[in-house]
Amino acid sequence: MLPILKSISDSHSKTMGYLLWIFGFTGAHRFYFGKPITGTLWFFTGGLLGVGWLIDLFLIPSMDEDADQKYNEGIIDYNIAWVALTFLGIFGIHRFYMGKILTGILYVFTGGFFMFGVIYDFWTLNEQIDEINKKGPF
Repeated sequence: MLPILKSISDSHSKTMGYLLWIFGFTGAHRFYFGKPITGTLWFFTGGLLGVGWLIDLFLIPSMDEDADQKYNEGIIDYNIAWVALTFLGIFGIHRFYMGKILTGILYVFTGGFFMFGVIYDFWTLNEQIDEINKKGPF
């Protein structure tokens, strides 16, 4: 009898991980792959003074695999949401994309809720998307 293989989603992208890695001294790629603690550490230490940032060049494939196993694909695309958060988070574009219109408007008028909301979203965006994707399109 053949073993049943678990279908692995492709919720995250190595390509997106490498693009965010370019800004790796900010920890963006680590946040993207669901590693908020080390993402924060990278942010405050410049990617561990550049050493951790360089090592991550080789770790991205395994971080991608872990994220693909942990998070569900669905109606909300992780890549679009992460690009919107990383580059337009202060305007809440990622929140509008996820259908969170009220908090999106709040972000527009408060500078990403005085940047605390943006920081919160860097820590929790994957879980927010995963929750929406688990519910399905309806």
